[in-house]
Amino acid sequence: MSTLTHDTTPTPPSETAPRPAPAETRRRTSAHLLLSKGVVDGILLVAAFYTLMPVSWLLFAATKNHRDLFATSGFSFGDFNLLANLQRVLTFDDGIYLRWFGNSILYSVVGSAASTLLCVATGYAFDKYAFRGKEKLFGVVLGGVLVPTTVIQLPMYLLASKAGVVNTYWALLLPALVNPFGVYLARVFSEGYVPNEVLEAARVDGAGELRLFARISLPMLAPGFMTIFLFSFTASWNNFFGALVMLNDDSLYPVNLGLFMWNSVTQQQPEYYSLVITGSLVAVVPLIVAFVCLQRFWRSGLTAGAVK
Repeated sequence: MSTLTHDTTPTPPSETAPRPAPAETRRRTSAHLLLSKGVVDGILLVAAFYTLMPVSWLLFAATKNHRDLFATSGFSFGDFNLLANLQRVLTFDDGIYLRWFGNSILYSVVGSAASTLLCVATGYAFDKYAFRGKEKLFGVVLGGVLVPTTVIQLPMYLLASKAGVVNTYWALLLPALVNPFGVYLARVFSEGYVPNEVLEAARVDGAGELRLFARISLPMLAPGFMTIFLFSFTASWNNFFGALVMLNDDSLYPVNLGLFMWNSVTQQQPEYYSLVITGSLVAVVPLIVAFVCLQRFWRSGLTAGAVK
């Protein structure tokens, strides 16, 4: 008769580490979130300080007269002289600053509006229409983004010279129409904002392609239009080198080139310092106004394509 034996060897305890309690897990997650938030807030604070410090110095300096500009520290007030400085800037040399300011408005607003409309139409065509070599052509357009503007200034000057538009308004308005990055953004916006189903329904109802773009697609692309316009406006307003190459007549200068010319004589005539500083402060105002007034468009436009 066989005898049944039972293994009485004790089972070794499990070597698996105990799981942390839910409360401890939440505490660790909260600590990590606070640390990450603190790092991000610190970086943003440093970036904001770096960005606002020059503008703050400009604001302080524009309120000083010529003596206080050099006798006081950069971030302290002297005798309040802002209104007198503004009056002097606007009336100096028969109001040449107002002419420069108007030129900048012309180059930036008219040129940027035409450039943005062209970019939106081109990006819309790349998105909604199928034609031979579309992707290769779009690759060529994207290649233009990689070319620095300063590299093509000399060829553009030679072309403008052949066309006879050097030292005219067209010398800055025509080159502003070409914006490869704007075409790329317009295609992204078209993919995210204009449903193909809406276009097909409009075609069934008898809408032509031009009417389809102007009456249906363009209103849908309003956030993208404003976003591209702001990028183009900022680039045109800050376009210094192109104006320096193309223009010789000071009556055609944009405001940044005019301020540069004033600044170039400050060593011989120090009284120009207050003109340059106050004029620079006034030149910042249109950019601030444009971003504040159009922020609801470009803020929504920045999220285009983020959610499908």
